[in-house]
Amino acid sequence: MSGVLSPNSNDPRVIRTRQLILDAFLNQLNLKNFNSITIQNITEQATINRATFYAHFQDKYALLEALLSDAFMEYVTKRVDPDARLSAETIQQLIFSLCDYHVSSNGCIKKYETVAPIIEENIKTQLEQFLLELMSKVAGDVDPKTLKITATMLSWSIYGMTYRWNIEGGQESPAELANRVVPYMMGGLELLN
Repeated sequence: MSGVLSPNSNDPRVIRTRQLILDAFLNQLNLKNFNSITIQNITEQATINRATFYAHFQDKYALLEALLSDAFMEYVTKRVDPDARLSAETIQQLIFSLCDYHVSSNGCIKKYETVAPIIEENIKTQLEQFLLELMSKVAGDVDPKTLKITATMLSWSIYGMTYRWNIEGGQESPAELANRVVPYMMGGLELLN
């Protein structure tokens, strides 16, 4: 939309309005399935008009990403120092982070399994970039394309297995899951050393 100015993200009114929208959306997610939620549901609860909503978010999918994807990296950085080197312990901590993230999201959203695929790509991309940065510290002369492919493989594997763990009810502890799969992941990373 040309000619429309983005709200100043430092303005307290903008921050407050954005939080009203996020809170209203989260409340709606606790009441109904994501696919049933309309922009009108959100704007009515947030006591704003549609134009205000669209000044902050393109659509409800962008709102969902803002709500869940941004929180994802908070879970990661709680357990893994961004300055760490990639190791078995680091991968184990990433698995714990994603398990925590999925469990927390389950508690926040009525039907998490219906929204997780929508934000999956964003989370895998964030995780891939994080892993790429960690691998770059130990990679030496490894070709950048090989590093990127390895980061993609790891990010998709970690996300996929923790998502499956979650939807199957977390029948084993995150530590048991990590102990079972980390050795296989580390076998593929020996080429980087």
